[in-house]
Amino acid sequence: MSQRSCLSIILAAGEGTRMKSAVPKVLHTIAGLPMVAHVVKAAEAAGSGDLALVIGHGADEMRKGALKFAPKAEAFIQEKRLGTAHAVLAARAAISKGYDDILVMFGDTPLIDPEALAAARLKLAEGAAVVVVGFRTENPSGYGRLIEKAGKLVAIREEKDCSDEEKKITFCNGGLMAVAGRHALKLLDQVGSKNAKGEYYLTDIVEIAAAQRLDVVATEASFENALGINNRAELAQAEGIWQARRRQEAMLSGVTLIAPETVFFSHDTEIGADTIVEPNVWFGPGVKIATGAKIHAFSHIEGAIIASNCDVGPFARLRPGADLRTKAKVGNFCEVKQAIVEEGAKVNHLTYIGDARIGAGANIGAGTITCNYDGYSKFFTDIGEGAFIGSNSSLVAPVSIGKGGYIASGSVITESVPDDALAFGRARQRTLPGKGKELRERFASISAARKKG
Repeated sequence: MSQRSCLSIILAAGEGTRMKSAVPKVLHTIAGLPMVAHVVKAAEAAGSGDLALVIGHGADEMRKGALKFAPKAEAFIQEKRLGTAHAVLAARAAISKGYDDILVMFGDTPLIDPEALAAARLKLAEGAAVVVVGFRTENPSGYGRLIEKAGKLVAIREEKDCSDEEKKITFCNGGLMAVAGRHALKLLDQVGSKNAKGEYYLTDIVEIAAAQRLDVVATEASFENALGINNRAELAQAEGIWQARRRQEAMLSGVTLIAPETVFFSHDTEIGADTIVEPNVWFGPGVKIATGAKIHAFSHIEGAIIASNCDVGPFARLRPGADLRTKAKVGNFCEVKQAIVEEGAKVNHLTYIGDARIGAGANIGAGTITCNYDGYSKFFTDIGEGAFIGSNSSLVAPVSIGKGGYIASGSVITESVPDDALAFGRARQRTLPGKGKELRERFASISAARKKG
């Protein structure tokens, strides 16, 4: 297989009106990745060397969005929507380069399995001219049937055209097709438009190839491989299937998910063995977790790196740029962004750490804030190894706290603190006996006067 050249043509020109969205349908996301990018990844995993993206509606946005994930793909525009065969022929220039295998996929089928693509390519390598990927279902109503004779595929019949006997067939068309490159253009150019819609259907090449005594076969994949997304409900269904797959994969690789159905991964989440994830945790894009970490309930993590044996949450938020080193702790109701928390450092509760470095073994008290933004620019806070930041302290960046530095609780620190120094940044307390009672009486009098007025 590795010796055979392959072009994957991804059809993504549909308008997706049922999505009720200004965003092109195939740019809606599953696990944080556009649907069309899932298809691209599957094609690449199946050994496709080159990609052709056929686009139409929202062409500029599509080109920017899709090519971001497939920079080497060549984009072709289908000016008029005249059927699937017409869409494939929009990539004629690419097809004519002479590939061994041509894969035709749809940008709105994000659950396609690379193994299904590889199986279709294997049939081409064995001599088939056309391979159709189908699925079996106990309720085939509404699907095109795959008509086979003596192990060969002779036609794809739409349900409305099926005989009573053919309607009993449970082997249905999944949409995905593989075509031998040497036959592709010849077969596509013979597709006509003599049908109710006056369109050129890719499925017609099955009968065209069979009539020419070319080898046409079907392979079988799960229904999920053919699941096309047309509206938000189906998008949610696909998200659910993808998440279930990923959770199963994580658990089989040594990750403990206490309530799997409540944990949500992104397409690129990396999570090491012996990590424990408690209920209701959400992983956004760009998360990497090493072995032995513990992620407590209701944590929200995105764009973060978490080293081995770290402790996160509950109710923690790690934003992009959060970098937790070995055995670091970020506790409940803490937010960390664009900051390094070095080995063994603790940010236990009710704290915001942004644009900062927290040295190894440092302790950050409850309610501490790194004041990193003045309304115009961001500034850095550097906290040294073994430093102690007392509760309810505000560190006004740019500022540094030296190694072993000690910040008294309730301080506002605006100047850097050297190693092993103690810093107070708060007003001196004054206690005025009886003034509390006097103040309450004055406020009560003012309130009564306002009610009378």
